[in-house]
Amino acid sequence: MNKTRIMLYVKDVDRVVQFWQETFDLPLVATNELADGSQNVVLQMNAGTELSFFSRAFIQAHSPEVLDNVPSLMFFSENFETLHEQLAGATPIVDDNGQLAFGFPDPEGTYFAVGKA
Repeated sequence: MNKTRIMLYVKDVDRVVQFWQETFDLPLVATNELADGSQNVVLQMNAGTELSFFSRAFIQAHSPEVLDNVPSLMFFSENFETLHEQLAGATPIVDDNGQLAFGFPDPEGTYFAVGKA
């Protein structure tokens, strides 16, 4: 495997995509119109990783069996301390078995983790 696409199911695709683009400066890879008129938006995290956003309503209608598949995602950054300072709602930095980490919420309250690279 040479690429990973993480599919995230959100209430408001535009709002969440705007958060990821503004906060992390992620480039747009694709915007795909879906059968119900909503859009799937794909952003690039790095050369091998993409975030793909779908509306929960679309997933509920077309693939309800995966709607509540919510992985716990941890990203690693060399700009760890700077990100911690910049991210609104960031949790305190903790030492998790030798790995410094903190969490942060997106606009819908879904938490993601950041580890020090």
